[in-house]
Formats: sequence, structure tokens, C-alpha cells
Amino acid sequence: MPLAVSSYEFSVFIHITAVVVGFGATFAESVMFPVAMKLSPRHLPYVHRLQLTINRHFAAPALLVVVATGVYQMAEGNWSYGDFWVSGTLAIVIIIAILLVAYFIPSDKRLQSMVEKEIADAGSGEVQLSEEYLRAGRTQGIVGSITGILLIVAIFLMVTKPGL
Repeated sequence: MPLAVSSYEFSVFIHITAVVVGFGATFAESVMFPVAMKLSPRHLPYVHRLQLTINRHFAAPALLVVVATGVYQMAEGNWSYGDFWVSGTLAIVIIIAILLVAYFIPSDKRLQSMVEKEIADAGSGEVQLSEEYLRAGRTQGIVGSITGILLIVAIFLMVTKPGL
């Protein structure tokens, strides 16, 4: 018995799977920093390394898959780029891509380097994190929260398709 799934339906499956796999882990990033801070600032290099890995190996490839499958679905489906739910979601995907490449990845590289130096400077003593590091970490948390909200808005637009 042949599989009764169209290429369009399979594309939707791949699209949704890419969102779940690629961005699901990014929501856990919101608790990594606070948990590490409660345990010891010495765990912070691991947090930044893990965030870099998630963003490079999950979120970035997922963005490519989401865009490719979305373009395919636009070509095959009865949709218009002028529909608010399509153009709004596309704008959000572009914003998330820019933030990922231009902010999150470079920021984690910089923060990892900063905290590694501050830990090395402390030797075996208590680690005193610089105000610059703490400020950059807070900023990253705020931008991460905004990005998470944007992702949720994109999912809402894709599921509800307002205006149709």
C-alpha cells in the first residue's frame, strides 16, 4: 500500500520538525545562564559553548530548512506573499536569522572569551564577574526573550493564518 502523503504535506512535516528541533533547544538557553550563576560562575564558559553549539548546529540549519520548505509551500500552495500571516512570518524569520548570525553567535563567542579570562584572573579564588560581562549577559537574555516571543508569534501566524 503506497504512502498517502503528498509532497506538500511532507514539506509541512519537515517545516514543523525543523522549527521544533532547531528552535526548541533555544528556549532552554533562557535558564542556562541563571542556573550556572547559582552554581558557580565557573560554569559560564560551558553555557556559552553550549549556546554556540545549539545556535550553529540546530538553529542556523533549521532556519535554512524552514525557509526552503516555506518557499516550496508558497509555490505549491494557494498562498500569497501579500497575505499578512505570510509576510509577517517571513519578516520574523528574517529578523531571527539576522539576530542569530549578527548578534547571538558573535555575542556568545565574546562572552565566553570574557568569562574565561575573568575566571583565569581569579585563579583558585572567588570569581568576580565584571560589570561589562554582566551587562552583556543581561542584554543577551533580553534579546533572547524577545526572539522567543517573535518565534511564538510566527508560530501563531502560521497556525491561525489570520485574514484568511
